[in-house]
Amino acid sequence: MTPTRQLVSGALISLVAGLMLWSMLWNGYLGTFWIWPLLMFTPDSWRGTTPFVVAGWIWYGIVITILVVGFGRLGRWPELLRRIARRPAPGAVAPVPAAAVGESEDVAAWPQLRAAGLGEVAELLVREAGDGRMNDVDFVRIRRAWDNARTDSTRLGPFDASVRGKGAGACLHPSGARDLPVRAARHDLLERQVLLGTVDSGVRTPYARRGTRFALDPRVLGTSMLAVGPSGAGKTGRLVRPVVESLALQALAGQAAVVAVASADARLGPDAAFDVVVRIGDPASVYDLDLYGGANDADEAATLLAEAFVGDLTGMDVRRAATALAQLLGPFRAAYGRFPAVPELRELLEQLKAPLDALRRALEAAGAQAMLRELDARVRQHGGSGDPGHVLADRVALLDRPAFASFFDTTGAGRPFSMAALEHPLRVRIDLPERSHADASRMLARLLLAQFNASAVARRDRSLFAFLAFDDASHTVTPGTLRGVQRLRSANAGVLLTLRSLDEVPEALRTPLLGAVGCRMAFAGVTTWDGKRFAEAWGTEWVETRDVTHRTVFADQPLTRAIHSFRKLVTGKAVTTDAVTVRQVERERWSASDLAHAVPPGHAVLSLDSVTGERAAPLLVNLTT
Repeated sequence: MTPTRQLVSGALISLVAGLMLWSMLWNGYLGTFWIWPLLMFTPDSWRGTTPFVVAGWIWYGIVITILVVGFGRLGRWPELLRRIARRPAPGAVAPVPAAAVGESEDVAAWPQLRAAGLGEVAELLVREAGDGRMNDVDFVRIRRAWDNARTDSTRLGPFDASVRGKGAGACLHPSGARDLPVRAARHDLLERQVLLGTVDSGVRTPYARRGTRFALDPRVLGTSMLAVGPSGAGKTGRLVRPVVESLALQALAGQAAVVAVASADARLGPDAAFDVVVRIGDPASVYDLDLYGGANDADEAATLLAEAFVGDLTGMDVRRAATALAQLLGPFRAAYGRFPAVPELRELLEQLKAPLDALRRALEAAGAQAMLRELDARVRQHGGSGDPGHVLADRVALLDRPAFASFFDTTGAGRPFSMAALEHPLRVRIDLPERSHADASRMLARLLLAQFNASAVARRDRSLFAFLAFDDASHTVTPGTLRGVQRLRSANAGVLLTLRSLDEVPEALRTPLLGAVGCRMAFAGVTTWDGKRFAEAWGTEWVETRDVTHRTVFADQPLTRAIHSFRKLVTGKAVTTDAVTVRQVERERWSASDLAHAVPPGHAVLSLDSVTGERAAPLLVNLTT
């Protein structure tokens, strides 16, 4: 591609040359040959009359047009104009079609409401916006409520009454909030986008993308995202928090449900920005966590627990572990009408006599013969070859600690949060005690990912975009949860996984993980080993290379040799000719070395996929602007 500077200089030179030629023609320096057609095609009687003057100006216009076209083609004016026209202005997110800009002007007047005969309601909302009583969350929330009411006639009356009575405060989120306490990023709620930064203007970036703003929305987050970078690279402040904040705003507008999982000291926003804050291990926590994810079926609950408890262990059969857990959860629920709490589950896995005898007596009294057989089978298999009971008991013991004594309650005394609530526009933050209980935190993270995968797919109403964000997904991905992530795209859901290094994922899952997510992000400071995985995922591209060979010219004629000698004496360089070879070669979009050493601090290289199949090649993005 010809540099813009070269196009500009060529255009200016051709413009000056054209003006000089016209000046010479007009002033007669080149004779009068160029007006012969005028004299040939006009009668002699016209000389000195008005028709001759008009004809003269028409001919001058024709000559000027010929000069403009000729010198314009010579100076490549059309290419320069096209490049200037398609280059977005600094600060623009993307070029917007003209049809969309008409839409943006009309939407503020609520044309849908007017078309439905609700002109008074539309005027009320226009006045609310004009008086400054309506923000972007109010606008998007009311518009979504109208879309729902339009598809269900029973909602039209309540919608009309709510807007007439409350104006911009109509159709509120259950929390009553109309905005977040603070916004740390820039958002466009109409497009459901959050601004992350600016695309770098370097030579690696396609010309049309240079200097444009870069944003994320549910269309790309619905393919899930993996971000890798060392500590301090900016994963939390420049990616996780803006994304969580954007989806929290969309939740207030009734468009999304978001769950953010982080350590207790992570800064993902104030407590007031969330509807539910679960601080596991903190006695002051208002909310608890449902260990069974709202499941009512023992086999489903056992599968989720097995994935969390032993899914990260090499050589451990998760299905056998799920069977062993189901042999205890089913009988316990049949006997007591609930699933066991953590201490009770540990005692059953350790096969303590007193709780087993009490459970057996309760089953006999209830006449649950099928569940008695399940319990007896677990007793017989305990301690056998390949039995996962001891491993499960050890893992459950990580949760059976004094710090968690008031958590994971199953008696109904607490306020547990369950992933089954994803059908509602919730804003949830779960703080894990990573400093004091690292192993338990990783196990809970695996459990939350497994529960999210199951609940997001099982939703009857998928109109809300469900999203799970991990500030640190170390040792969270298992073969089972990875298969679950691949199914989220069709369920209007996605996850964000951040890692310090791909070494925090089992080696056998590193390549499948990069293939399972649609959006991949490498922060500055990644290692060459991690960079190699990203380079393989991004593949190669065909590029044009030019090899220039310089050859010294040896003259045969004495005069020519003398001229060459004089030129060498003046310039200090021998006379050479250039041989240019143009080739098409296949090259990595970003090599492992470039990712490790050529990405500046505060930058990241990322590629995007959309749920509709559109793809964007990896781009270098400045996350500080």
